[in-house]
Amino acid sequence: MTRFINTQSADRRWYLVDAKDQVLGRFATRIATIIRGKNKPTFSPNADTGDFVVVINADKIKVTGKREELKTYSWHTGYPGGRKTLSFNKMKERKPEFIIMNAVKGMLPKNRLGNLLLKKLKVYAGEEHPHQAQQPETISLMEK
Repeated sequence: MTRFINTQSADRRWYLVDAKDQVLGRFATRIATIIRGKNKPTFSPNADTGDFVVVINADKIKVTGKREELKTYSWHTGYPGGRKTLSFNKMKERKPEFIIMNAVKGMLPKNRLGNLLLKKLKVYAGEEHPHQAQQPETISLMEK
């Protein structure tokens, strides 16, 4: 008999992950897996059964190859001719948290559930984070 786990009965945990010297894409896929709950035997694609992830040292994330010079982030302000672009290096200086949030967001479902799951990701540029009260468990996402 298949047991369906709903959002209320999901076992929630907090994890602390260090982004120092991690490769962006591989790092983001592992975070997305934890947030979505796919690493648990109770995974259900239509329910929020995942865990919370706190990422520190977002300003020390790496990319491979020539992506540091070639990767760009673009958006539109809503005004005529309002397309803005920033290179990876400039974005890393201004908003290093956005780089990881954007990468993980692209790996989550594009619906209401994806928006809800993204709120379980907390990203900080430095070593400090305000989630000590949740007692996050430190895990390593290095390749095995």
